[in-house]
Amino acid sequence: MELLKAFGVNYKILIAQLINFSILFFVLYKFGYKPIFQFLEDRRKRIKEGVEMAEKMEIALSEALAEKNTIIANAKKEAAVVLEKADEIANKRKGEMVEKAREEIGHVINQEKEKMRLEKAQTLKEIKDEIADLIAISLEKILEEKVDLSKDKEIIKKAIKNK
Repeated sequence: MELLKAFGVNYKILIAQLINFSILFFVLYKFGYKPIFQFLEDRRKRIKEGVEMAEKMEIALSEALAEKNTIIANAKKEAAVVLEKADEIANKRKGEMVEKAREEIGHVINQEKEKMRLEKAQTLKEIKDEIADLIAISLEKILEEKVDLSKDKEIIKKAIKNK
C-alpha cells in the first residue's frame, strides 16, 4: 500500500473508479456494444444468406439455361420432323394431283378423239350424201331424164362402190 501512496494513488479513489468503470462498462455493453454486435451479427447472417441465395439462383439459372437449350433443341428436332412430314404430304398430294390431272387430260383427249371420230364419220356421211346427190344430178343431166327412185339409188350405190 505504501507503494501506492508513493506513486500518489489513493486506493479508495481507485476502488471508486473501478466501480464507476465497471458500471460504465456494463451500461455501454448492455446498451451500446451488445446491440451493435447483434446488428453486425444479423447483418453478417443476412449477407451470408444473400450469398447462399445468389449461389442457389446461379445454379438454378444454369439449370434453367440448360433446360431451355434442351427444349429448343427438342423443338428444332420436332420442327424438322414436322417440316419433313409436311414436305412428304405435299409431294404425295402433288403426285396425286399430277396423276389426277393426267387422268383427266387422258379422259378429255379420249372424249375429243371420240368427238372427232364421230364428226369425221358424220362429215364422211355428209360428203357421201353430197357426192350421191351430185352423181344423181350429173346422171340426170347426162340422161336428161329422171330414173325412178329405186333405180336412182341402185346407180348411186354402184357409183360409190366403184370409187
